[in-house]
Amino acid sequence: MTDNGARGGLLLGLGAYTLWGVLPLYFRLLASVPALEVLAQRVIWSLVLLVLVVSVMRRWRAIRTAVNARTVAMLVASAVLIGINWLIYIWAVNNGQTLAGSLGYFINPLVNVALGVAVLGERLRKWQGVAIAVAALGVIIMAVFALNTLWISLTLAASFGVYGLVRKVVAIDSLGGLLIETLLLAPPSIAYVLIAAANGTGAMGRSVSIDALLVVLGVVTALPLLMFAAAARRLPYSVLALLQYVAPTLQFIVAVAIFGEPLRPLHLFVFGLIWIGCAIFAWDSVRASRTARREARDRIAAASS
Repeated sequence: MTDNGARGGLLLGLGAYTLWGVLPLYFRLLASVPALEVLAQRVIWSLVLLVLVVSVMRRWRAIRTAVNARTVAMLVASAVLIGINWLIYIWAVNNGQTLAGSLGYFINPLVNVALGVAVLGERLRKWQGVAIAVAALGVIIMAVFALNTLWISLTLAASFGVYGLVRKVVAIDSLGGLLIETLLLAPPSIAYVLIAAANGTGAMGRSVSIDALLVVLGVVTALPLLMFAAAARRLPYSVLALLQYVAPTLQFIVAVAIFGEPLRPLHLFVFGLIWIGCAIFAWDSVRASRTARREARDRIAAASS
């Protein structure tokens, strides 16, 4: 990997996570639209954009080659999971629970590690275990004292964690997978929008500004995903592990500094535990990556001597 390639990957990764981090600001502009309709419009306009991208990139043949019954079955599951994740997050932002949403995405990397151990049989390094234990303590405390919002955080973390697991094992690239997921979600989304329009309750057509915001949802959804996919090909996993904390940190700042959501002592204590767990996890990821690179260099040197 060249320095320019790594630098480009870093910029793409930062761009993707920054866009995800400030996404609550965009959803808040659509607070007058029901969360289910925002989700439906998000799916429809994402599909339009993805069809254009795949056509421009001439990827249709490659995607068709990758599609089979097993792939479609797994993508049905991942489509349901990402649909649930998007819906809960949109609802949370527009109901004053962005803080709970950010907590979910702080927990998510640790959920990924736990799923890797439980489902894929991956070995847990000592400090990864410590990180998960510290974060789990924060979740338990939240469960005891703030059960009314914990479901948001856990649903977001679990749905996105299992979504990532499914996408990890399904035999299709990120662009093709996202296209098929949106194709699967499109029929119920289109049906919902048409029924809402027929009943006179649909948001589309009532305001030029709202119409524009709904249409641009396609770009807002697909662009960071495509940027992330490009970054993932250029960056080491340890760097991605660090970057993934950018989004929930920005969501946290938006929730408190812009939306004015109350930051209680319990939040500070729980988030403190989660942040400590994330910091341990990030440190261990960097340490393990450096060790692996050093061992690889040593093996190459030994083989050439």
